[in-house]
Amino acid sequence: MFVSYLILTLLHVQTAVLARPGGESIGCDDYLGSDKVVDKCGVCGGDNTGCQVVSGVFKHALTSLGYHRVVEIPQGATKINITEMYKSNNYLALRSRSGRSIINGNWAIDRPGKYEGGGTMFTYKRPNEISSTAGESFLAEGPTNEILDVYMIHQQPNPGVHYEYVIMGNNAISPQVPPHRRPGEPVNGQLVPEGRSQQEGKEKEGDQEKADARSGTPEMFTLESAQTFPVRQPDRFSLHRPDSVVPPAPQPPRQSRDHNWKQLGTTECSTTCGKGSQYPIFRCVHRNTHEEVPESYCDLAMKPTPEEEPCNIFPCPAFWDIGEWSECSKTCGLGMQHRQVLCRQVYANRSLTVQPYRCQHLEKPETTSTCQLKICSEWQIRTDWTSCSVPCGVGQRTRDVKCVSNIGDVVDDEECNMKLRPNDIENCDMGPCAKSWFLTEWSERCSAECGAGVRTRSVVCMTNHVSSLPLEGCGSNRPAEATPCDNGPCTGKVEWFAGSWSQCSIECGSGTQQREVICVRKNTDAFEVLDPYECSFLEKPPSQQPCHLKPCGAKWFHTEWSMCSKSCQGGFRVREVRCLADDMTLSNLCDPQLKPEEKESCNPQDCVPEVDENCKDRYYNCNVVVQARLCVYNYYKTACCASCTRVANRHSGFPGSR
Repeated sequence: MFVSYLILTLLHVQTAVLARPGGESIGCDDYLGSDKVVDKCGVCGGDNTGCQVVSGVFKHALTSLGYHRVVEIPQGATKINITEMYKSNNYLALRSRSGRSIINGNWAIDRPGKYEGGGTMFTYKRPNEISSTAGESFLAEGPTNEILDVYMIHQQPNPGVHYEYVIMGNNAISPQVPPHRRPGEPVNGQLVPEGRSQQEGKEKEGDQEKADARSGTPEMFTLESAQTFPVRQPDRFSLHRPDSVVPPAPQPPRQSRDHNWKQLGTTECSTTCGKGSQYPIFRCVHRNTHEEVPESYCDLAMKPTPEEEPCNIFPCPAFWDIGEWSECSKTCGLGMQHRQVLCRQVYANRSLTVQPYRCQHLEKPETTSTCQLKICSEWQIRTDWTSCSVPCGVGQRTRDVKCVSNIGDVVDDEECNMKLRPNDIENCDMGPCAKSWFLTEWSERCSAECGAGVRTRSVVCMTNHVSSLPLEGCGSNRPAEATPCDNGPCTGKVEWFAGSWSQCSIECGSGTQQREVICVRKNTDAFEVLDPYECSFLEKPPSQQPCHLKPCGAKWFHTEWSMCSKSCQGGFRVREVRCLADDMTLSNLCDPQLKPEEKESCNPQDCVPEVDENCKDRYYNCNVVVQARLCVYNYYKTACCASCTRVANRHSGFPGSR
């Protein structure tokens, strides 16, 4: 840090050097052609031995909460740098030995900014960026005019505080004064009081001890310090140096008697409220006419020193001082952040914390707010549920569930909250299964337009993995796929006579067409039908052929009705209904309004009262035993006595059991 200050000092000196005709420049001692520069101690022509750098790290482990002193900054210190080594929840504080708090005193945290104290201006920094690891810091150019103490407000383990400042040594080189300078002339931008040049003369003569005893510490007047902290005294340093190094000749006594210095107004107040400062303005005027003339007409050594005067000493209106937002409580997703809002009032160039009621005329800003740095990785359902793995009974269905980052990439599941993961597999119940014949309704068209023909229907055996009924396979009793039909007698002639093809046996899918082929004898106005052998010498035309009008797409199939669940007092019977495509696979394209009924009522008649009290059903599902025709076995006849007895009575024609 000290090296950076040295570089800035050298650059500052280089930019201050004024070019002269012939390539010559003015050194820090104001001589044309001089090569003297200010050293790191701020001494013109010094050899860097007039000061020393004091630095260290405060690493003490603190246990109690509150203020703990870190380091003492002595009077006359410059290049002050107090910096936390890492970001923490601790705060740095600064106060004078007189007890006046400069920064973060009385348990009140000030906002980052500039604060005057100890005769210099401190810059208070508190980085708040989430990605930053830098801690708090105090920076000041100095010099200080009193001893200051740096404290830490301890709240969590001390990360370490680095401190550094420059103090002048006993062998500091005093600034050299050009021999041609008159008393009262500025030295590198600073006005030297009368008697100062005399003191410098004494120092040159070797009376160093008396000079130190009179001033306490050697005063350093450098170009850098003068430009960094200018004194607010308007029109005090209005001396214009001519290009020549020879100073102007003294004014004649006659001119000094004719002109003198006079106050002509004051400067504007530095502030509009809260106690500002202003200075009188002195001008050179004619004693008699009071007309303003150039300052060279007056004795510059006699020009009064402008004294600071207070102005606008009434307090400024109170205002809400808004601190910076804290870090978001969450690194992703919705979180909270906080900030400090204090009612403050400026007086005497100091911003003081006051009671909140003084800001009641203003709307108080929010102290908490929601925040979201980024969207957290979240679960996304990429596909709908698949079809159930079985056409009936209990199966499973699946869907695709992925963990997706805030930029849309698929990432590992561990980056999402596993407790909130949607299911990607679940059971599905397609209803009770039965291994049975499924068939469509009969076609409405007869295969023959006249004479004997047939109507057809589709029959398929549905075999599934799970069954709730005690059936094994569809059996050999395949339902008929064709049934006879007759649309009336037909007329014929002698020869093989083929009638028109009938309509296709089905309206869609693969079917058959029929036609009548007969042996006829053609008469003049009629045909006589003969026995087929009469035309056996002729090739008989085919009487049947396949047909395919259009794909069915999907049709409703159903099984036969099951037995009634109860033999009396109202039961129900069921059948399986499935929507099948042309290839006999399950489909969902059938019209729901045309779906056949799957359940209907049956056996509404009253039951015959029980005769034998010992003949009772031991199990609740004895109706399944009846449906499976297991009552012929003694075990089931005893276990389901009541149900088997009712069936036996119904088959034997027992009155009232139908």
